[in-house]
Amino acid sequence: MFFFFLFLLFFSSSLSSEIYLPASADQVSLTAPHAPHARAVEAFNFVLPEIKHAVIASRHDWDVHEPKMWSRAAGLSDEKLTTFTIEDDLVEIRTGVVSYGTIIFGKIRLPTVNDELGEGFIHVRIHDPPDKGEEDVMFHSIFTMEGKRDADGHPHLWRAIQVKAEPLEFFNE
Repeated sequence: MFFFFLFLLFFSSSLSSEIYLPASADQVSLTAPHAPHARAVEAFNFVLPEIKHAVIASRHDWDVHEPKMWSRAAGLSDEKLTTFTIEDDLVEIRTGVVSYGTIIFGKIRLPTVNDELGEGFIHVRIHDPPDKGEEDVMFHSIFTMEGKRDADGHPHLWRAIQVKAEPLEFFNE
């Protein structure tokens, strides 16, 4: 039994620098929304292929379960939906420092989405660990809204493509 506890002590202490609990909204103080700076453009460009892949995968997954989630992109091919570039379409960011780096939230315009609700945007979360440049930037997720819940908690609004006025807030999806 003693050796088991020694093993656990050694094993847990050797991994402690690699294990972290994800931050929550109440633990992260985000900057005010602002235009992206050069470092954010570099970071988002590094994960751009992953973002585009996630848009397509999310759309296909939701189309099976709840097609309303990506309904603003109805009639658009995956290729047309993902024509955005970071230099032209990353319009706003917010950042928050955590013990394991920086969380960066970005609002990316979808140039082929402009309907009765106006321009369309996706909200994206990426993570930039400290001190390694952009080679370790990681894509985290795309925000999908399930809102207007009834008394039983069931949503009646599904939206992956946000309106311009939708604030860029913390999300942990």
